[in-house]
Amino acid sequence: MPIDQARLHRALNPSSVAVVGDKGPQYQWLSNQKDFTGELYSVQLDEKEIPGIEEKGITNYKSLKDIPGEIDLVICAVPRQVTPFVVGDAIEKGVGGISMFTSGFAETREPEGIELQAKLVQMCTDAGMPLVGPNCMGVYNRKLGVKFGQGLEHGDGGDISVISQSGTHGIGMTNGAQSVGIKVTRTISFGNGVILNESDYLEYLMNDPETPAIAMYLEGTRDGRRFFNTLREAAKRKPVIVWKGGRSTAGSRAVNSHTGSLASSQSVWDAMLKQTGAIAVGSIEEAIDAMAALVHTNKPTGRDIALIAMTGGQSVAITDQFERFGFNVPELSQSSYDRFAEFFMTVGGSYRNPFDAASTIRSEAENLQKILEILADEPIITGGVALEFRSRGYDKPEDLDEILDLLDDYRTKVNQPVVLVMPTHGVMTGDVEEAASVRDRCAERGFPVYPTFERGAQGLSRVVSYHAG
Repeated sequence: MPIDQARLHRALNPSSVAVVGDKGPQYQWLSNQKDFTGELYSVQLDEKEIPGIEEKGITNYKSLKDIPGEIDLVICAVPRQVTPFVVGDAIEKGVGGISMFTSGFAETREPEGIELQAKLVQMCTDAGMPLVGPNCMGVYNRKLGVKFGQGLEHGDGGDISVISQSGTHGIGMTNGAQSVGIKVTRTISFGNGVILNESDYLEYLMNDPETPAIAMYLEGTRDGRRFFNTLREAAKRKPVIVWKGGRSTAGSRAVNSHTGSLASSQSVWDAMLKQTGAIAVGSIEEAIDAMAALVHTNKPTGRDIALIAMTGGQSVAITDQFERFGFNVPELSQSSYDRFAEFFMTVGGSYRNPFDAASTIRSEAENLQKILEILADEPIITGGVALEFRSRGYDKPEDLDEILDLLDDYRTKVNQPVVLVMPTHGVMTGDVEEAASVRDRCAERGFPVYPTFERGAQGLSRVVSYHAG
């Protein structure tokens, strides 16, 4: 029986959640749902665990079938040998879907695990039951407060959704995106993917109006042809970032033991991603960097970029990295140079592009405003501005906000990217806590912030290539 898409929608957007098998003292899964906006229930047979559950103000039942009303999502955290009973009750209850945290199935290569997984597959297939997992972290929904971790945000809006075959990487990509000011609409960690696989979730998200873009971590595919066709269609509708794990020979072996996936040739994956128009990345850092550029920049129209550094050496370094990733750092017009000459400090500085601007900008905003006004009038600049950004020297919060206001005005006026780079070492770095505070404020204002020129150039380059088709 095919999966009922209406039931899948219920499971991913639940009004009611039942957690089966949670245990103290932390009661991880029940505690994760403290912000859940719907009805939350517990199912636990162990008499020693029930008082702790009830102390949290959550009603406990001995069976899913005893819970009154409909259940949209069941979170299953029981030992593997108990899972068929939970699935059987969920089928009889008519729940929307099951998120199965329980592991120890075919990924172990043990006969018992393989047999249990086959039994679950048969039960869910016959009943048309959406099963997320097993061996996964499950479902996060920012708006509804459904979570698989304490650090996940709760609130309206969203910039991107995440699909991950790995629970660790699903958490890492979600938390990493949040750390750079990106709102994750929803995350689906699907583990072994025995009923619903990567193509099912990608198909759902490409049609999801609350998901403007998609980021994926995959270790393999269940149906390569279907995934290719789905990814190609999804990338036409919205940006899709894909991080493929198991690139090396040893990594492909690790993939098989992690989620039971069969890794295919990396060259095949590379060709497929290029043909579909997806944004290919090779690590969690690259994925988050691409997300930041995708969400926090205006749609780039070209690769002719202005680079502003704070020392001569850094002006060389930033140019090398941006040119390495396909950007041009053009000479400006003579009329622009004439305007720069009226105020720019050329002793220990330069305004030729790249700019060596520390002596000119210092801590005041006035000269930065002049620089940006000239660049906004310069038709040769089509790729926006990348700026080495100071992480210290702001005496008052409003000093930093004044700088960010100028950069915001610039990108709004020219409709081009503004990329900030805050090096983690060198003469422009300051106190670690102060730097973190400045970085967080920049991210809150919707700017992509990178720790190195290389990562800033690479992140922006991937997004430029995507928009160029």
